[in-house]
Parts: sequence; structure tokens; C-alpha cells
Amino acid sequence: MAKLRVGVVSPEREIWSGEADMVIAKTVDGEIGIMPRHAPVIGVLVEGGLLTIKRGDGESDLVAAVHGGFLSVADDEVSILAELAELGSEVDVARAKSALERAQSSVEGGQDGENAEDATAGAKRARARLRAAGEEVG
Repeated sequence: MAKLRVGVVSPEREIWSGEADMVIAKTVDGEIGIMPRHAPVIGVLVEGGLLTIKRGDGESDLVAAVHGGFLSVADDEVSILAELAELGSEVDVARAKSALERAQSSVEGGQDGENAEDATAGAKRARARLRAAGEEVG
């Protein structure tokens, strides 16, 4: 079966590269699944979304928290250019839970304006990090 060539990068580093059977990402237009021979497409990734890379051949799926960026597909090559990304295996769960609690407290505390937006974005990032790590998030 044909494979996709996948690369996930952020401004700081290459997050992952390799072959996969399928890539699933959340874009501003909805969730998209990419398989070999997919039509060329460019998508804008949502803030606080998950990226799932199904490697196949008995290997476990890779899950990453992705915070903004772009997805490009052409000729069985998928490029994920993320503003910020973290593999689930790299997430410090205790730290992410703490960040979520702080962000939720700020949101519930009636912050307004830019502070409320920052707290909401922080909560989205923390939830995505926890989901990428395999944690249940309410």
C-alpha cells in the first residue's frame, strides 16, 4: 500500500518526520483526513487542535497538540507547519493540568478584554496538550 511522507515542524524544531498511512488534523474548516493519493490542499490549523498520524504496520499512532499553523498536501507529501506543537509523549501532564486549572480560574474569575482571550487560549492549549498525552479532559 502507498504511504504518505509526513513532516511536522515548528519554528523551534522538527517535531517528527516519517511515513504514515493517514494524517488527521483539525482545520478552521473542520477535521480533515489525508490518505495516499489525496488531492492537493492547503489548510489553516486551529489553535489547540490535535494532529493524529496513523503510521500503520503495527506501530502506534502519534498524537500531537498543535497550536495554529498550516497543513499542505501534494504528491503524497504532507507538511505540517505549526506555530507551536508538542508530541503527546513529550507532554508534562502535571504541568498541563496545572496550566488548565490556572486558565480556567482566570476565565471563571471574570477577566475581560485581552486577559480573557489569553486565558481562553491558554485553556485550549492545555486541553490539547492533555488530550495528546491520552488524558481525559472535561
